[in-house]
Amino acid sequence: MREITFTVPCYNSEDYMERCIDTLLTADEQVEIIIVDDGSTDRTGEIADNYARNYPEIVQVIHQENGGHGAGVNAGLAQATGKYFKVVDSDDWLDPAELKKLLNKLKQWEKKNITVDLVICNYLYDHFYENKIKRMGYKNVLPENQVCGWGDIGHFRPSQYLVMHSLFYRTEVLRESGVKLPRHTFYVDNIFANQPLPFVKSLCYLNLDLYHYFLGREDQSVNEKVLMQRIDQQIRVTKLVSVCTDLEKLRIKNPKLADYLTRNISIMMAISSIHLLLIGTPEAWKKREMLWNYVKNHDRRLYHTLKRKTVSGFTYLPGRTGAALTIAGYKAARKLYQFN
Repeated sequence: MREITFTVPCYNSEDYMERCIDTLLTADEQVEIIIVDDGSTDRTGEIADNYARNYPEIVQVIHQENGGHGAGVNAGLAQATGKYFKVVDSDDWLDPAELKKLLNKLKQWEKKNITVDLVICNYLYDHFYENKIKRMGYKNVLPENQVCGWGDIGHFRPSQYLVMHSLFYRTEVLRESGVKLPRHTFYVDNIFANQPLPFVKSLCYLNLDLYHYFLGREDQSVNEKVLMQRIDQQIRVTKLVSVCTDLEKLRIKNPKLADYLTRNISIMMAISSIHLLLIGTPEAWKKREMLWNYVKNHDRRLYHTLKRKTVSGFTYLPGRTGAALTIAGYKAARKLYQFN
């Protein structure tokens, strides 16, 4: 069995996919690489097929009709044979030296018959064109290099949470969770990063600066203008994440994990609410109200927690004055944390 299955969803990625794949190939036959050509209309499929011909023991290619990022992840997971599963977006890349350290650790665990359901590494916001990097690590949250459980996690800072870029799930845990991402929808990485967590029994944080998350393309989904154009998809994902786990049942077994997932829902509610306020139309205001009512109707306790005890409550303040305060706070946070 390979240590890791890397899935690289690609759509019209000819300009940057080679940078991504070349970093994964440094792991040689310890990994498998599944390139998913999601209905591309440029040379993406041709480039992928060239990799499969040149590295037949490592690379396989799936060509499929366009279904969006989620469909690419689903296709890769369905074919994965590695012990761990990792999604690497085609415009991102891994640090080869840090990847080698990770693989050495996985082999050590295998020799000692240690099972770790979730491996967490650092990721870097890489503002490539500006030559700026912001590191996101977890030393304040998790004991370093120790296999632990959810009861051992500490306090996350406001800008700090577990994202797809930082996570290596054990493949069987993902399959047990039943996670399946919706087609033709952006922001589905939030589902991938949250829904499987209650199925994780053991986790380990490795202080490795592994994943480079590229920022700077004008058409990126995290670009503020693009996000506003795709607000309905952001709302859809926010709704799906808010109902994917029975938080009250989870709170009995893993209260810290339940608190963490509540916090994540709060962040997503805040993002959706803020961007609806930035759009500013009567329709957008109505969508904000409908989103909050959706949560209220599905989980009244979660609704009251979000409204009264978390950051998202500040994005649902009444009236124009409340909206102005929300937007001012968002712009200050964006400048401080450089998240888009």
